[in-house]
Amino acid sequence: MSVSVSANVADVSPQSHSAGPVARAMSVAIYLHDLSGGGVERQSLIIAEEFRRHGADVTLVVHRLRGELLNQVPVGMRIVDLHSSRTLMDIPGLIRFLHAEKPDILLSNVDLNNVAALLAKAIGFSSTKLVICQHNPISSNFATCENWLYRYVGLSYRVLSPLISRAVAVSEGVARELEAVGGLPKDRILTINNPVVGPDFLTRSAEIADHPWFGQDRGPLFVTAGRLVIQKDHETMIRALAIHRQNSDSRLIVLGCGPLQESLERLADQLGLAGVVDFPGFRANALPYIRQADAFLLSSRCEGFGNVIVEALGCGTPVISSRCEHGPAEILDEGRFGLLVEPRSPSALAAAMDQVGTLRERFPLELLRQRAEEYSYAVCASRYMAMFKALAPHRAWVALA
Repeated sequence: MSVSVSANVADVSPQSHSAGPVARAMSVAIYLHDLSGGGVERQSLIIAEEFRRHGADVTLVVHRLRGELLNQVPVGMRIVDLHSSRTLMDIPGLIRFLHAEKPDILLSNVDLNNVAALLAKAIGFSSTKLVICQHNPISSNFATCENWLYRYVGLSYRVLSPLISRAVAVSEGVARELEAVGGLPKDRILTINNPVVGPDFLTRSAEIADHPWFGQDRGPLFVTAGRLVIQKDHETMIRALAIHRQNSDSRLIVLGCGPLQESLERLADQLGLAGVVDFPGFRANALPYIRQADAFLLSSRCEGFGNVIVEALGCGTPVISSRCEHGPAEILDEGRFGLLVEPRSPSALAAAMDQVGTLRERFPLELLRQRAEEYSYAVCASRYMAMFKALAPHRAWVALA
């Protein structure tokens, strides 16, 4: 991996703005928390490379240079490490970066980082166009799953609304909240679904999952993937498995890591599920696990979108998901492409799991894969690029060979 890292933002040299007959390439800075293994981080790396492939000058700006996806940074991608102790402490570094580099667009991702970017623009009087991307709901329901500061995200958007050139929502439900809770004008909100399916998707999904349960002639095997946090509500899933196993010899693989792992492992033991629930941790490529599962499970209390659901569809694996805010019901088209159940209800999820033997007949592989293609890298990047062209029409996009 070849990554250019600027640790001291104050030392970054301004770009040349000399006039000339050829328009300068569009400069885009993408600001995110870190490079941990979540959907936001994966999406940021995907669109960064898509923008660069189409001729943009792209820089990643991170709160901390850390995370499981460090080895997946595109070759030669430049990164500015703010190296802050808290998100709001990013503001001075962001101000210095915006003054030094004057990017055409600053694309900020996720809640508190968006607020930090807005404050940096306001305090620094930056002329850079700021686009915030909202991946999570901003309703009170989501705030209860996260840091108490999340309760003030919507209010912050209302107060700082004039500084937001555009707000990207990853689902229609999140778009409605940006208008109703965040107070943003509807004409400045765009819904752009996350990029999930790329040119290498089928190749990656065809790899072999390194888990001994695959290939064994036993009962159904369920897989889930996601951070082990309150929002994802793995507790409901584990309790549902205990109910479901009264009639089936099913097992569950839980991919991901997080602060709740020990408590979830204890719960599985208490429910008599030792040996049938496995927590193998984070996997850089979860697709082979999902492809070989009998069904993919999602039990979240709330979701802005739900990348893993699209990944499951792309693998041709049936999905059982909670009907949470906001993405899953949109992706599954209210049940046309998978089963939807009431959130936080182990009995409802268990009843859906009981149908695992008929799911592949009800949701054929090709139907699911066709749906997944609607969330391709190309579709997502083209919508972002059209928005950026409207915000900075004097800058050039030149597709690379």
